[in-house]
Amino acid sequence: MPMDRTTGELLGAATRHSGSRCLALGLVSVAATGAQLLLPAALGRALDLLLAHSPATRWVLCCAALALLLTLLDACETVLGGTLDARTTAFLRRRLTGHVLAVGPRATARFGAGDLVARIVGSAAQAGTAPGARAALLAALAGPVGAVVALALIDPWLAAVFLTGAPVLALLLRSLARDTSACVADYQRAQGRIAAALTEAVGGARTIRAAGTAARDTKRILRPLPELSRAGRRMWRVQGRAAAQATAVAPLLHLGVVAVAGLLLTRHRLSPGDVLAASRYAVLATGVGVLVGRLSGLVRSRTAAARLGEVLTEPAPPYGDRRLPGDGPGRLELRGVTALRGDRTVLDGVDLVVPGGSTLALVGRSGAGKSLLAALAGRLTDPDAGEVLLDGVPLPALPRTELRAAIAQAFDRPALLGTTIEDTIALGPASPARVREAARTACADDFVRRLPEGYATPCAHAPHSGGEAQRLGLARAFAHGGRLLILDDALSSLDTITERQVTRSVFGRTTTATRLVVAHRAATAARADTVAWLDGGRVRAVGTHEQLWRRAEYRAVFGTGLGTEEEAEAGDRSSARTSARTEAGPGPEARR
Repeated sequence: MPMDRTTGELLGAATRHSGSRCLALGLVSVAATGAQLLLPAALGRALDLLLAHSPATRWVLCCAALALLLTLLDACETVLGGTLDARTTAFLRRRLTGHVLAVGPRATARFGAGDLVARIVGSAAQAGTAPGARAALLAALAGPVGAVVALALIDPWLAAVFLTGAPVLALLLRSLARDTSACVADYQRAQGRIAAALTEAVGGARTIRAAGTAARDTKRILRPLPELSRAGRRMWRVQGRAAAQATAVAPLLHLGVVAVAGLLLTRHRLSPGDVLAASRYAVLATGVGVLVGRLSGLVRSRTAAARLGEVLTEPAPPYGDRRLPGDGPGRLELRGVTALRGDRTVLDGVDLVVPGGSTLALVGRSGAGKSLLAALAGRLTDPDAGEVLLDGVPLPALPRTELRAAIAQAFDRPALLGTTIEDTIALGPASPARVREAARTACADDFVRRLPEGYATPCAHAPHSGGEAQRLGLARAFAHGGRLLILDDALSSLDTITERQVTRSVFGRTTTATRLVVAHRAATAARADTVAWLDGGRVRAVGTHEQLWRRAEYRAVFGTGLGTEEEAEAGDRSSARTSARTEAGPGPEARR
């Protein structure tokens, strides 16, 4: 079965990873095949001696020893095969998981989270059997070949009779490999679609329940099930047809060999023991059932490996070896940045400069490209054209470790990774003191200390709302440090008072980092040094919030209607009063 280069390299690496076990399994399998080939000859010799009333104890003991050896070798083959499969599967899962994390969001965008999980879990387990299946297939092939040679040694006519039907068996095996490969590929693709739909539904379980669409979504998830069933039945039909055809051919060949052996016996060219041995060798030579099983297993594993190879063809972003200037202020610059999503141009030739140490708010309607621009600034993805620079160095030219140390990021829905709350905030080499300081800055320290075990509370058991999760994500970004801080709608779930406290830290002078903030609220944009207004994939205007607020189209971004100049001035005065009240704290009524 032909393989593409990526799949071949992957299976080659997996085989080398467990090379000693593959070699041991191959040797054990070949030894077991050798014992099987010796046993008929020993039985035939023992039979001849017994019929001649000669001493046959040595040959009987030899037969018993071969039978015991076959039992031991079979046990060793089972243990080696199981451990080899488990070790190879673990290697493939590590390899694929590392590649998916290195590729980043592009992998999820291309394959979908559910399909990726199905490949990493199911396809990797199936592909992990490839080295063992290959070693077992070689041993399975050695059996029929050795049996034909043994028939030729007994009498050339016996081998000639068997070889008349050998081309038919070869055609059956070739047809089996081709048809099985197509069926298995269809089966695994349908599995991937079901896994992708199920993952999506699990993530939106609350929405499905609130909408009362469980039955409809169940049908949607299981829509590929008939295709999965058809592919599975077709796969079994292919294997059943091949086994039936082989079963029809094999007995004819076996009977032919036995008939010729009997004829030679009547002419005194063979002994009764030779006839017994020839009969046993004919069974081994026609052991197509074993070959069918081994070949089917190898085809399934290589087809699964091809699905893993598809993921590995998605290139991981390259990294360079340049260094950031030691005293760089964190100046961020986008030069002619264009980014596509499918056939749609989301960002088109964006030029933007964020001076070091300043705060820039990204503002625009939904779909304007704010989050994509933030992802480009943090090199979560790369532009299709143009370049992004930090302190004059293109981001792809930086080493991975230096790039990630220089940029801290927080998101609207942070992934709370880690064993405990402290691990979740640190997510790296941050000290406990730095973790707690970051938590206080993000207004997370109070609710963390109220948890049963404080910062040692297991993250999976810690109850946290959307706002609390965002505060933990912000604390993680603050603990990370660096010269560039990117907040992608990371304040959206905070209540007004908490947001006010956090924005004082973000927009104040408590940090020297350059800050890039995706803003959906006018109050957030008003605190930034500068606002970049995105519209239609381009930067429509750059200025302060107060300057841009005079434009009706800008106010419409925040849901404010298109009004007159007097309304705009009134909005400015209202914004100013709001800011003054924010700095002064809550009024008497609020305090009461």
